Amino acid sequence: MTGGNDTARRGEPGLLRGLSGKVLVMTILFVMLGEVLIFLPSIANFRIQWLKGRIAQAEIAALAAEAAPDRILSPDLRTEILKGAGVLVVSLTRGETRKLMLRSETDHMIDASYDLRNVGWTSAIADAFAVMLEPSDRVIGVTDKPPNMSGDLIEVALYEKPLRDAMIRFGLNIFLLSVVLSVIVAGLVYLALNIVLIRPMKRLTRNMMAFAQNPEDRSRIITPSNRQDEIGLAERELHDMQSELSAMLQQKSRLAALGLAVSKVSHDLRNMLSSAHVISDRLAMAEDPTVKRFAPKLIVSLDRAIGFLTATLKFGRAEEAPPMRERLALKEIAEEVIDTAALQASSRVVLFNHVPPGLEIDADREHVNRVLTNLIRNAIQALESQEQGEDGRVTISSWREGAVVVIEVKDNGPGIPERVRPKLFEAFQSAARPGGVGLGLAIAAELIRAHGGEIRLAGTGPQGTVFHVTVPDAVVELRPGRRGARNRA
Repeated sequence: MTGGNDTARRGEPGLLRGLSGKVLVMTILFVMLGEVLIFLPSIANFRIQWLKGRIAQAEIAALAAEAAPDRILSPDLRTEILKGAGVLVVSLTRGETRKLMLRSETDHMIDASYDLRNVGWTSAIADAFAVMLEPSDRVIGVTDKPPNMSGDLIEVALYEKPLRDAMIRFGLNIFLLSVVLSVIVAGLVYLALNIVLIRPMKRLTRNMMAFAQNPEDRSRIITPSNRQDEIGLAERELHDMQSELSAMLQQKSRLAALGLAVSKVSHDLRNMLSSAHVISDRLAMAEDPTVKRFAPKLIVSLDRAIGFLTATLKFGRAEEAPPMRERLALKEIAEEVIDTAALQASSRVVLFNHVPPGLEIDADREHVNRVLTNLIRNAIQALESQEQGEDGRVTISSWREGAVVVIEVKDNGPGIPERVRPKLFEAFQSAARPGGVGLGLAIAAELIRAHGGEIRLAGTGPQGTVFHVTVPDAVVELRPGRRGARNRA
């Protein structure tokens, strides 16, 4: 099979091209994306807290300077206090008075000012990124409320470079932590998905590839697990589909083998039956009353068998020919079928013909004969399979419902097994006895469908089995402007 070879050549994809590799890569990317989303507010918050720390140190320095004797500090002491606080200038506002508490010896120009009293997250993130983009030698002014409430407002000036260095260190730490966390989380997620999802998917994929190479090998049908999730549902559905497909292929193989076998034997068997036909013609000339009674039936049966062989078992080779419909006395056909079946039935089986004498059916004579023969033969075989019990009875009855003739075939046999009923009218599926092939009811159903009717199981059980065959009359279609009519099945 070329499809199976192509599947085998494709093989399973590599790690990066396979589902597991894609899941691993996407997990790492999504975790990194989450870390980035967390990093933005984190770096902004780090900057704000760092500046507030400088504000707190500057306030303490200002209070220390204010507590000095006569509020006078030596230049060296003032420089040390400012250096310890990490600021250049400190001023406090109390009420309406703004007082310069500390300042360095050098004058500085403020490059940018920031107010920490009311900061939104959007502006905080933008200001944090501005630290990275602006020159590193800037002097910035920061305004906030004094943490120790030494005044109403505190303002400081400081170099921005220490802030930038601290933010870079913080960012590197966050980055390294994000990488480690991403790898750990990705690994855990990958292991979980690999166990829960990827391995079962690989098992499904390998099974489908193996099954495609030889669908008729039933050992390649997947065995579903006990999972109750979507994977378990997929396994069960795949098992049902593969089982049905394998059965269909085996059935088609049997049909093909049947057609080939029939083609080989039909020619020789037809010659044998032709010889038997000639002998039966001679036999009909005998004077024995019993011979004279059964010889015509034998000749009719041989003619029918030769015709079937000439068509080489049409069911196995092609569709049945369209029915040649005509008005027929159904009681005569039923009597003919019963006479033929009685020759094969044992003395334990009694056949009854309860078809009304005047009932006519619009159908093909040979088709109706074959349908009733199959139904009667099945009923006789079922009755003869019983070891003990009352004598078997098979009854053919019929009635008309408007333009439809209903034929009932009823027996008092053991009934049809439960396992056979769902596929009762499918070829090779309904054989319920040893040696049967399950073609009789399939052929009967096809012949009745060609008449526009149906055959169905009306009832079955320990008390017997009942089949109903419905055959509608042909539709009569009148052409405008013309006399007569034509039949349309």
